Amino acid sequence: MPRLGVSIYPEHSTKEKDIEYLTLAAKYGFKRVFTCLLSVEGKNVDEIKKEFKEIIGHANALEMEVILDVAPNIFSKLGITYEDLSFFAELGAAGIRLDEGFDGAKEAFMTFNPYNLKIEINASIGTKYIDNILSYKANKENIITCHNFYPQMYTGISFRHFEKCSKDLKDLGLRVAAFVSSQNDSTFGPWPVNEGLCTLEEHRFLSMDVAARHLFATGLVDDVIVANAYASEEELKALSKVNPAKLTFKIDMNDQVSDVEKEIIFNFPHYVRGDMSEYMARSTMSRITFKDADIGPHHTDALKRGDIIIINNAYGRYKGELHIILKDMPNDGRKNIVGRIPENELKLLEYIEPWRVFEIIL
Repeated sequence: MPRLGVSIYPEHSTKEKDIEYLTLAAKYGFKRVFTCLLSVEGKNVDEIKKEFKEIIGHANALEMEVILDVAPNIFSKLGITYEDLSFFAELGAAGIRLDEGFDGAKEAFMTFNPYNLKIEINASIGTKYIDNILSYKANKENIITCHNFYPQMYTGISFRHFEKCSKDLKDLGLRVAAFVSSQNDSTFGPWPVNEGLCTLEEHRFLSMDVAARHLFATGLVDDVIVANAYASEEELKALSKVNPAKLTFKIDMNDQVSDVEKEIIFNFPHYVRGDMSEYMARSTMSRITFKDADIGPHHTDALKRGDIIIINNAYGRYKGELHIILKDMPNDGRKNIVGRIPENELKLLEYIEPWRVFEIIL
């Protein structure tokens, strides 16, 4: 089941603020927490336990799973070995994310830890690293993957690289997570550079819900995590409303849209007709339900990619159909443009295909 997550960075905030944020995220159904153990300079094991244990305990009480980001040098600094992961279990973590790897054999051995901690692997590296781990007969049930995030502008990965890496992992039957960036003011991450935190560079300045709908639309991502802290309540609420199973579009509504048309747009279940045209995605069953409705003509300008239309009275038996326009074409007056998909969501049109269920939201 797809899940949403948030991130906290205790070394850059206060325990009280982190606990408040986790409580807010849990209110909106968030189930994952990412946090970082990569900056532990000058701290001993007892100090780290004190710093993290209460916060992780609070997350667990909210039924949220915490993954700790670690690296081989952290193991050395804290005197932890790959044979004994009890330190992370004592903190209450659900798993550890290996920001950098060992040699494959060690990671495989860690998947058999008696605490069933998840071993999360970096999904963005694009090598045969995970194949190497699996070649050592790893316990696949305890392996999950997560892409990186990138604080420095223009360093986020390309969609092409994301797609290749994610497909390879899905082919192995592994869960894949990715990060989106809050657009809230004064957010922060683990490092001093804070130019947004995202997996895909094209998402850096996108609202979280649009970026998440894109990731889910690919069918290559199971979990979406907000990388920077703290996202606003408005952002968390919007993200919580995203349905991972549906291709979802916002609409910039035109005026003069009738109540009947609004009912068709927002309250009728839509799916793309199987024999799909290159010019449009048709949702046709609404013409049966609304065959007796009065749908007068309005906004009958030429049609552009991204327009959403409803057929009006003049088209007889087709009246009431809803179309999403995929290719520019003329309008003979029988199609009402009820609104348009926002420019920053037009990329989602690439995921329209026959029989795909979709939804239009305000």
